[in-house]
Amino acid sequence: MTVTSTEIPQRRELKTALPGPKSQELAARRSSVVAGGVSSTLPVYVARAGGGVVEDVDGNTLIDLGSGIAVTTVGNSAPRVVDQVSDQVADFTHTCFMISPYEEYVAVAEKLAELTPGDHAKKSALFNSGAEAVENAVKIARYATGRQAVVAVDHAYHGRTNLTMALTAKAMPYKKGFGPFASDIYRVPTSYPFRDPEGMTGEQAAQRAITMAEKAVGADQIAAFIMEPIQGEGGFIVPAPGFLAAIADWCKANGIVFIADEVQSGFARTGEWFAVDHEGVVPDLVTTAKGIAGGLPLAAVTGRAELMDAVHPGGLGGTYGGNPVACAAALGAIDTMEQDGLLGRAAEIERVATAKLRELQAKTPAIGDIRGRGGMLAIEIVQPGTKDPDAELTAAVAKRCHEQGVIILTCGTFGNVIRLLPPLVISDELLVEGLQVLGDAFAELG
Repeated sequence: MTVTSTEIPQRRELKTALPGPKSQELAARRSSVVAGGVSSTLPVYVARAGGGVVEDVDGNTLIDLGSGIAVTTVGNSAPRVVDQVSDQVADFTHTCFMISPYEEYVAVAEKLAELTPGDHAKKSALFNSGAEAVENAVKIARYATGRQAVVAVDHAYHGRTNLTMALTAKAMPYKKGFGPFASDIYRVPTSYPFRDPEGMTGEQAAQRAITMAEKAVGADQIAAFIMEPIQGEGGFIVPAPGFLAAIADWCKANGIVFIADEVQSGFARTGEWFAVDHEGVVPDLVTTAKGIAGGLPLAAVTGRAELMDAVHPGGLGGTYGGNPVACAAALGAIDTMEQDGLLGRAAEIERVATAKLRELQAKTPAIGDIRGRGGMLAIEIVQPGTKDPDAELTAAVAKRCHEQGVIILTCGTFGNVIRLLPPLVISDELLVEGLQVLGDAFAELG
């Protein structure tokens, strides 16, 4: 596999213990001026990054299996992104699209209309973050339907704003102490094959959710049903086949807007442009962010033209929404995905990584489940012989990998899932080496 070239050596090399002395100096400076509520998974300070590695200020190079939480899908400082951004910065950095518009915003909307599921007429509105996109998708659904209720699912994560915290299922660290939250939010069970009753199909799991929504809320009161097609922070949960389609069909039959939150799973991450594409499901609205712009802050709501046009002029927008530099980055990132075959590369990563993870599972009783799609893979860790979550071992394995120069992330409602989100430009050699470090950590600690 040929990957994006970079000046940074594509190897893991530790010149100091982690964190090194320069990172420790920066940590001391940080403690005086950065809010304590802002935490970091790995206390090393980054100097450069590219391909499949991150280089810190002490000269250590670490294997990146996190992509800044699925953001640097095309790699850090991807050449097409750098070129587009450099040209745009030289032209202008901001005018505000709501004041004096520009072509870059339009071009991104054109690409979103082309790439998102369905062949119907589509329009977009651009924002800054995934949470902002979700919040605006709910605004659009409520306005278009004249209804108020919104249904989300168990294990959901949709953001940290007031409304999106209400949609998010996990209390710590996202919700504790921050209420009261937005009203008219209701939660129903999702499809979680590892933890659902044995043999439960996707259609049966969907009917369970639909029944609760109809009894607790009433279909005619629901503006939107929102869910991540593959859940992110909740544990990289892939619903059983048929679940998404059944929910989408029920929404269509009842005039409910089906919102697919593709903030983490979109833009080639799963081996398709969007995770719903694996099921052939066409949402009414799609929210995107993270991987859309190669590391610059950009988000979008894309959906059926009649829904997007329902809101009165001036009802959507924001000062920085669709910033021209971020739009230029998105055009460079999407071009990279298309020209470098990153959808196929995601499928290749899944094949290579899953084979290694299955081998690891066979000799590690604490690994209860291996799941995911493309470059969005997860390991659920349990007490051997049970399905009881083992958050303590999960944290210990992650810490050991960090000490050995491999960036991995944890997630899950129960804190017992290791998630793997490598840049899709990572080499097979670095990927396999990172997984070997992970395997060694399990052998030592599990």
